[in-house]
Amino acid sequence: MRPRVPHAADTGGGGGDVHVAGVAEPPGARTAVEPPEKRTALEDLRQVCAGLARPPFRRPLALLSSAIVVVLIANMVGQVYLNRWNGAFFDAIENKDMAEVGHQLVVFAGIVAILLALVVSQTWLQEFIKLRLREALTHRLLDDWLVQGRAYRLGISAEAGVNPDQRMQEDARHFSELSAELAIGFLHHALLLVTFVSVLWGLSRDVSFTVFGMMVAIPGYMVWCAIAYAALGSILTWLVGRRLVALNSERYAREADLRFGLVRVSERAEAIALYGGEGDERRIINRVLDDLLMAVRRLAFALARLTWITSGYGWIAIVVPVVVALPGYIQGTLSLGGLMMVVGAFNQVQAALRWFVDNYAKIADWRAALYRIAVFDAALQDVDDMGEDAEQIVLADHPAGHLAFENVSVITADGKVVIEEATAEVKPGERILIVGESGTGKSTLFRAMAGLWPWGSGRILMPPRERMMFMPQYPYMPLGSLRAAACYPDAPDAYGTAEIAAALERVGLGEFAPALDREERWDRLMSLGQQQRLAFARLLLHRPDWVFLDEATGALDVENQARVMSMFAEELAGTTIVSIAHRQSLEPFHGRALQLVATDEGARLRRRGRAKPERPAWVGWLMRRRGTG
Repeated sequence: MRPRVPHAADTGGGGGDVHVAGVAEPPGARTAVEPPEKRTALEDLRQVCAGLARPPFRRPLALLSSAIVVVLIANMVGQVYLNRWNGAFFDAIENKDMAEVGHQLVVFAGIVAILLALVVSQTWLQEFIKLRLREALTHRLLDDWLVQGRAYRLGISAEAGVNPDQRMQEDARHFSELSAELAIGFLHHALLLVTFVSVLWGLSRDVSFTVFGMMVAIPGYMVWCAIAYAALGSILTWLVGRRLVALNSERYAREADLRFGLVRVSERAEAIALYGGEGDERRIINRVLDDLLMAVRRLAFALARLTWITSGYGWIAIVVPVVVALPGYIQGTLSLGGLMMVVGAFNQVQAALRWFVDNYAKIADWRAALYRIAVFDAALQDVDDMGEDAEQIVLADHPAGHLAFENVSVITADGKVVIEEATAEVKPGERILIVGESGTGKSTLFRAMAGLWPWGSGRILMPPRERMMFMPQYPYMPLGSLRAAACYPDAPDAYGTAEIAAALERVGLGEFAPALDREERWDRLMSLGQQQRLAFARLLLHRPDWVFLDEATGALDVENQARVMSMFAEELAGTTIVSIAHRQSLEPFHGRALQLVATDEGARLRRRGRAKPERPAWVGWLMRRRGTG
């Protein structure tokens, strides 16, 4: 289930072009990504980990990693002493020496106390490494995602941009936790192998057996047995479980689709209820849920098949060391304590060698999470270069601080020209209205001016960008307090309470002033018209020199539209306006109009002539407000 990608000329309610709808993709968009089996884990890991070692995360990660290496080495030393104790304890039992048995139990208590402290320290360090890894990875992805316009372009241009919330939340968490567990587990078992291979090799000298009446002792006999058994288990595990990576990746994708569908219904619950569309939404959710359950079912069968190997391997491993070392005990070359030392050392070596078998399902899960993050990260790095082989609209600074279109054309993925060779210039202080029929690309031109839609040709020369503000038809309402919504994108404390209250009063929202510090879902509590008026209060606080409006008053009645637009005759008298709208009632607030006229080759931008009314609507509103009309 993939969201549709906006077509440059799609239209929506209120006469404006929609912001998220359509069927076509921008030029150069990638609609698919390589499956995990065609990508190497090493390349993906190098890509994902790039930048994780930068400040401020480098020092904590380095300290935690060094500490856990020290703990693991100390743990290995403790395991060697425990194995030696094992031999001494069973020798004391064989000799029926109760005093020595009591002494060995005291020694055992000391060794276990030390090992317990080390295990607790290892657990604490491992959890904090998970925390720091997730912190570093999530911050890095957020830094690359929340770049000017990139989140928007990614969402409409790349398959990897679907469900970024899951990539940065669930996948990043899963990858960080599994990376820490697997890396520490691998290091732990590698140290086990290095430590106990030499021990087991030495003990193997005491294992011999008779062949055709001859006493045979194979150097490192127990080591070779452990390697052969582990190799057999690893090969079988890989053969049976190799599909788990793709199955886990598919499962995560279906989980993201379900969450997207549920959130979409939650966010649009009112419209769905008004249409009585719950049944249709249920059918859509059921279809997505069925896809997820099918993916989970396939994964469950694959895990069950793998369990035949991993569990069978573990059960057989209980008797394998005793069986292979038994000849030495029967021949008398091994005591009972020696046999237990050999079995203990064999089990430690076997535990190290069987790490791959025991963790294959987890490794496959980790590989799937790594793949999804790597693909998302690659899309973040490449989205700005999508369509680099095609000509793009150039945004540059105007030397005189004007706004100018120089032969600007806007195109879609199939090469269709929506706007053809638009040429015009807007000087500071002008009030320009851009009109046109639905589908002529007005909102796409708005996005092009904002730098969100680079696909096309020509140049747009811009005024100083720090003095511009773009106002879409649907204002953004951040989570948090009403104060934060009014000050956005500045910090909530950027303006004083009296200043914010005055701005709200100016746009007819004075009744909301006492609720400035209430944290609510204001995007749900306020109507679209109230949200649009709040956006104008925001505009009044920021006081930009250039304002770009895209149907920004589409939900307002004539009276409230006159109220907010009168700002440009009073408080914001020097502000330049570039408006996109259909409503004729907006024309009196602008000095001239430009019209996008549809042709066979694409819409053309032309000057529109009109007769000015004797008294603009906003003048009448001002006179009534002041009591003089």
